[in-house]
Amino acid sequence: MILVTGGAGFIGANLIKGLNSRSYNDILVVDDLSDGHKVTNMVDCRISDYIDKNDFFRILESRGSMGSLEAVFHQGACSDTMEADGRYVMQSNYSYSKQILRLCASLKIPLIYASSASVYGSGRVFRESEECERPLNVYAYSKWLFDNHVRSCARQLKSQVVGLRYFNVYGPREQHKGRMASVAFHFYNQYTSCGKVRLFEGSAEYENGEQRRDFVWVGDVVAVNQFFLEHADKSGIFNVGTGRSQSFNEVAAAVINTHDQTSRSLQELVESGAIDYISFPEALEGKYQSYTQADITALRNAGYSNAFATVEEGVRQYVEWRSATGF
Repeated sequence: MILVTGGAGFIGANLIKGLNSRSYNDILVVDDLSDGHKVTNMVDCRISDYIDKNDFFRILESRGSMGSLEAVFHQGACSDTMEADGRYVMQSNYSYSKQILRLCASLKIPLIYASSASVYGSGRVFRESEECERPLNVYAYSKWLFDNHVRSCARQLKSQVVGLRYFNVYGPREQHKGRMASVAFHFYNQYTSCGKVRLFEGSAEYENGEQRRDFVWVGDVVAVNQFFLEHADKSGIFNVGTGRSQSFNEVAAAVINTHDQTSRSLQELVESGAIDYISFPEALEGKYQSYTQADITALRNAGYSNAFATVEEGVRQYVEWRSATGF
């Protein structure tokens, strides 16, 4: 049996769907369905059982039996980078993760867990090395601290432990995330509701809409997770991004052109009013990553050789999925 925490969430549900496609159906999902809307992410997934997060906590704390587990994908977390309740974030993302690590170490089974590119803060070098890591908020700090805990335990661990630092992931099954959903999700909603996409005006050295991120298609994230499940001899902390940065303008253009089945240039989209620029929010000054680009050297050296979708390729798939499903 494979355990997936956060299995009703964005990446977790896509991961289950990917495991199903490879005939893994004996899957135990752990999640918090206080927001019952998340259940729609799993309706087309095959799982063997579900357990509430609080019940799972109690099993971990009591060192109770979890049956015949083969591996754990730990995707569950408080993913709100603006969450101010540090105690809640640290409990959910750090303490909880340490308990899961202890479980996997005691059973000598693989643990593949979600870290985050937010650990790099406002730095310009995105390499899995402590001198590049400067978390700017408690969410990023919780992820960074657990990564360091894993590093400190590495020599004592007898089974696979892999931390995956996700960059800006987008794709199906993220509709429950609200303001924390991807920009591709929000741009699609804006365009279908009012006929235009709103982007930030220039900030720092960036022109209007030219802030750049490493946007990664969720299907590629699933493929990386599956790679490590199938290569249990590989452990470590790895960036999961495309290795290229693309602008918010490019994401907006891909959303609009796919929706309208056109190929208009950025200038044409701006001149037509399909793209509009709004003032950069003061609340985000000093807290905003205007540039990210994953260094995926370590991932490639581990043997992962698949190509990553460009924004144009991934957004096209996403918009087509949203248009077809209504989500």
